[in-house]
Amino acid sequence: MTALVLAEPHGDDIADATLATVTAAAALGGPVHVLVAGSSAAGEAHAAIAGVDKVLVADDAAYAQGLAENVAPLIAGLMDGYDAVLAPATTTGKNVLPRVAAQLDVMQVSDIISVEGPKAFKRPIYAGNAIATVESSDSKLVITVRTTAFDKAEASGGSASTEAASGPGDAGLSEFVGLDAVKSDRPELTSAGIIVSGGRALKDAETFEQYITPLADKLGAAIGASRAAVDAGYVPNDYQVGQTGKIVAPEVYIAIGISGAIQHLAGMKDSKTIVAINKDPDAPIFQVADIGLVADLFNAVPELTEKL
Repeated sequence: MTALVLAEPHGDDIADATLATVTAAAALGGPVHVLVAGSSAAGEAHAAIAGVDKVLVADDAAYAQGLAENVAPLIAGLMDGYDAVLAPATTTGKNVLPRVAAQLDVMQVSDIISVEGPKAFKRPIYAGNAIATVESSDSKLVITVRTTAFDKAEASGGSASTEAASGPGDAGLSEFVGLDAVKSDRPELTSAGIIVSGGRALKDAETFEQYITPLADKLGAAIGASRAAVDAGYVPNDYQVGQTGKIVAPEVYIAIGISGAIQHLAGMKDSKTIVAINKDPDAPIFQVADIGLVADLFNAVPELTEKL
């Protein structure tokens, strides 16, 4: 079974999400090819990934910004040579692959956490409270991958061949206007080893900054937040961890003032060590926490920060 992996846009570098998706593709048991849309320089970097047999580079301005309306027809046109296409279950993957599935007239298998056979997979349902085993009967597989569930492939050591790929180009259905991205020296949330997250109990944006940022600085951590904190305007939307935010699995996840709603737990409960600080001893977050501190965060967090 030959698999095609859609590389996550990451400038000229390789995204961690792509490396994990390569591991998932390799579990299907056949050759793994990677599609890099929009950058020949990035294609050279992806050719070094261990376990990749070929890199396809679609170097066209129509694909440079990863517009799903343009990238999906490109992938669909390449699928005659592939049994499966995989992408990380990120904003990009969730945007592109459903369109590919529609064009191929097949069902998408979403958010897989393991490969059980050539066409059998496990995936979470009901916000992660149950794990379903699904098996596809389609001739072509369209799969998104929960990247926190797979080890990352080595980014070096490989020697894949590189060749050009082409597609229909600009579909004329959408236009890239601009990118308003938050720039930060902190680790990216989905790849950080330590995450400090705050919840609604922090009251407002100024208080969030006052208590969460110094602790994150001491730990060299990324900053996350619950949906309630994001909805209340404490932090930008890209800080959100949860079912409708980002799925993370750091070595250490520190939840401060977060009650532990199912929506939030679905995004972080695979973390290696979970530390919770909450003044409510019955908060659901303590059911998944490895270390729990029942305390007022406004006293506990400054003391913890000071002692680090």
